[in-house]
Amino acid sequence: MAPAAAPEFLRKIVSREQAPQALAALAQPVVFTNGVFDVLHRGHVTYLAQARALGASLVVALNTDASARRLGKGPDRPLNGEQDRAIMMAALGSVDLVTWFDEDTPVQLLAELRPAIYVKGGDYDMARLPETPLVQGWGGRAVALPFVDGYSTTAFVRKIRG
Repeated sequence: MAPAAAPEFLRKIVSREQAPQALAALAQPVVFTNGVFDVLHRGHVTYLAQARALGASLVVALNTDASARRLGKGPDRPLNGEQDRAIMMAALGSVDLVTWFDEDTPVQLLAELRPAIYVKGGDYDMARLPETPLVQGWGGRAVALPFVDGYSTTAFVRKIRG
């Protein structure tokens, strides 16, 4: 039996250097979001589907492992490495492109990609994020989506370790 071909969704994963060209090929308007997305759960997939519904394409920028560790979620986080997290994200139908950023915030990547819409979860105050004025500066929108209560990777990990 011949080996199975690589899944088509792996084509959604691009390096940061390839991201501008890959984004240019996407249907417009492009929605951009970012995060660690360590252990995917119902809150994540609901949020991502809602984000995608705001535009024609959804780009997800993942914190690299080093960037995620600097967020202070714990010395053993992320539980899933950046390659594994990217594959899980790319497998979702709501996601059109996946890349990474190594900085503490996605400001530099946002400035490079210039999406029409920047989205974060409702647990963020958009007025306090440096990303908001940046995106608004080129005529984009910054949107907070309602937080899906009861779903948190940190709480989930705490429950498992219980």
